[in-house]
Amino acid sequence: MDIKTDRNRMVENTNGQTAATDIVLANAQCLRDEVEWFAKVVNIRLSNYIQKPVPAEGEREKERGFLERIFSGNQVPSQNKAEVSKVSATPPDLSENKSIYAEFVQHYKMTPEERLIMVLTLLPHIQPQLLDAFFMTNHNLKRGFTEFGGIKGNQHGGFLPTIETALFITVGNDLDKRIRMMQTFEPTHFFFAHNILYVNSQSGNEPSNSSGLVMTEEFIDLFTTGKHRTPQFSMEFPAKRLMTKMTWNDLVLDEITSVQLNEIRIWLQHGRTLLYDWGMENKLKPGYKALFYGPPGTGKTLTATLLGKTFNLDVYRIDLSMVISKYIGETEKNLEKVFKRAENKNWILFFDEADALFGKRTNISDSHDKYANQEIAYLLQRLEDYPSLAILATNMRHNIDEAFTRRIQSIIHFPKPEPGERLKLWKSTFSPSVTLDESISLDQISRQYELAGGSILNVVQFASLMALQRESTVISSDDLMKGIRKEYLKEGRTL
Repeated sequence: MDIKTDRNRMVENTNGQTAATDIVLANAQCLRDEVEWFAKVVNIRLSNYIQKPVPAEGEREKERGFLERIFSGNQVPSQNKAEVSKVSATPPDLSENKSIYAEFVQHYKMTPEERLIMVLTLLPHIQPQLLDAFFMTNHNLKRGFTEFGGIKGNQHGGFLPTIETALFITVGNDLDKRIRMMQTFEPTHFFFAHNILYVNSQSGNEPSNSSGLVMTEEFIDLFTTGKHRTPQFSMEFPAKRLMTKMTWNDLVLDEITSVQLNEIRIWLQHGRTLLYDWGMENKLKPGYKALFYGPPGTGKTLTATLLGKTFNLDVYRIDLSMVISKYIGETEKNLEKVFKRAENKNWILFFDEADALFGKRTNISDSHDKYANQEIAYLLQRLEDYPSLAILATNMRHNIDEAFTRRIQSIIHFPKPEPGERLKLWKSTFSPSVTLDESISLDQISRQYELAGGSILNVVQFASLMALQRESTVISSDDLMKGIRKEYLKEGRTL
């Protein structure tokens, strides 16, 4: 079972208010049981350390009282390592549980140790106070316990776990088990290969186990509300969601363009079946890449938005002004923020004016050219690995590097509309609340003035506003011609 398909099915099951409420309640109950089990394991693990002699009389009881407050007043028992292992090996039975979290655990056949790590990374978001126990002071050294790991956030006041924290909870100080458990944090483990967890690496030569261990927002949402939150446009996510109330009837395209777009629709509907049910995932690259090219206003952006609307997929336009940087390596970092957030959500990524990012490589004449070409090589690989639909849009096809075009499944031209198409646009754009002056012939205007769909919309808006200013519902010929003249001037043309 493909986890991407399975996860999409889980989210789709939350449609409707009642279903969404049921999912939230099921998730909450399941997580409550998991957290209680986690607390018992940590309670016992920590108690082993508290049993050690401390220099100041009464400190042991003070720490035990601290644990009791953290873990809901349960008595902190004295246990040996075998008992700790026994407890950690008997987590709650989720075989009959219908929550998303339970389905996820069963899908991956997760071990108790993997489940402990999952709960550990969830706790800062659902019950951060339970990790306060790791703030205990080592009274021999007058500071925290090294083996607890953990870091302090900039705004979060609680304990943030590291790989060291996870190792302590799962295997304690058993060196053999510790070395084996460290394989869990390799990039090939499903935690990281499927972007469930990620590691906030430490700078310098600090041990890798001191790096922060974080659950991605996608899975925090999935395990709690059962649906994804919409990311806010910012420097950390330089992309804006595209939405429209328009339909395919509002988009007028020539026949060749429409036929070519149909291939993308077919892939969006059957692409996963081709890869996973037909066993083609080892032969075909994931995802689908398309290049839209043509003059401004010919429907490239609207087409991408309508594809998302048709298949209930979010469409995000990458803001190149916030992505492209003159500093070496910064463009890649900025773009990686988008790809990392998008790669498991089946988003459609739309790169408008894509030649700014995916333009032709230059001959190397200095170090700047060398790094610019390295940047294009990174973008090429990152785009090729993106598992969903990515659309590059440009005014000129030949501005895109050939290395990209060779890896693109569809190259679709969006030409300026012909007279018959322009007439459809003129007729469909005016409000039904207005009438046209008797002297206006849309047929003649369509044949005489070459305008793209976006320009026609601008003309209609201008003429309609002028009518409103006159407190009229009649579109005048003069206002219509003024609007056309404005659009021609934008393009450096004259009537």
